[in-house]
Amino acid sequence: MIDRLRAAGGLARAAGLATALAAAGVLLFTPPPQPEPPGPQAAALVWPAARRTVLPADLPDGTAFTPETFADARTAIGTAPTPDGKFLRLVVRQGGGALRELRRLPTAGNPSVAAVASQGTTLAWVENAADAMRVWTADLAGKAAPRQLTADTGVARFYQSQYDLVIAEGRVHWAGDAPGGGTEIRSVALTGGPVAVRTEPGTWQLSAWPWLVDGVAAASGATTLRNLSTRQDVRIAAPDRSVTNCSPTWCRVVSFDDDGFPRIELMHPDGSERREVATGEVETQIPDIAIMDRFEVYAKVDANATLTGNAQILLYEIATRRTVEISPDASGVEFHAGVLWWTTGTQESFVRHALDLRTI
Repeated sequence: MIDRLRAAGGLARAAGLATALAAAGVLLFTPPPQPEPPGPQAAALVWPAARRTVLPADLPDGTAFTPETFADARTAIGTAPTPDGKFLRLVVRQGGGALRELRRLPTAGNPSVAAVASQGTTLAWVENAADAMRVWTADLAGKAAPRQLTADTGVARFYQSQYDLVIAEGRVHWAGDAPGGGTEIRSVALTGGPVAVRTEPGTWQLSAWPWLVDGVAAASGATTLRNLSTRQDVRIAAPDRSVTNCSPTWCRVVSFDDDGFPRIELMHPDGSERREVATGEVETQIPDIAIMDRFEVYAKVDANATLTGNAQILLYEIATRRTVEISPDASGVEFHAGVLWWTTGTQESFVRHALDLRTI
């Protein structure tokens, strides 16, 4: 009996030793936790030679300046009221502080600049004042007075895209509602003269010239690209359960992943070269897709972003498939004619930053 108890005790001790050794083995051989992958590098480190600038929010006279476009990183074109608040001015703001006033409109008419376009030193814009729209142009390199091109704008439509107004083939182009439905593509020569009108069935907006893209009012986005020069239509291979918006070269596809988080992807209109840009707590930032056919801009948002309105702004570089940080905490992101700009600070006190992506 005693021998059997001793044998049982030996077996128990052996089993305990085996269990301890097994646990020790787990401790010894379990790989250590892997460090978090490094975050994206700052744009200033990745592209140190790129042209950039920081602009005060106000002009030297203390009035708030709102950029509409940039000729380069240091030269902004935008609006500001006069110090007495009686007029809205369209001004060219040089990096050194020099100002050139292009237009001023009485604030009693609730004026605004609805769209802008530039080509070289030629600037065109649509001003909206007293319920009337007019197209104007100016030479940014000279001192000649701006010229009105036309007041025959039709029922113009603008979507906060850099293609709302396009300078191409010596003319200024824009889209609008056609009587009875459809879309009018209107244009006027840079020298002035009558407005040419072309009607396209359906709802379209201008893209990179000479293309149109549909899906403006569709929940799922774009389905077709149309070339105004060749009359060629290109069907877009839009995935199911997503919102697809396209340029002639790239489409941005926004959907939800298996965990219910937003996912941003890029692909060509035919569906090829589809790749993930980002997923998680992310959101797109500007209407235009794959700007310059090189970059996609998006934000990583968190609870703090909901409170402050600021977020981490990121730039996905298509050729290298890398992500670069534009700012860790910014808002007011916009892009036009090769220049990206954004604000940092609070709503009460902020500065603007501009980065000329053409210099990368």
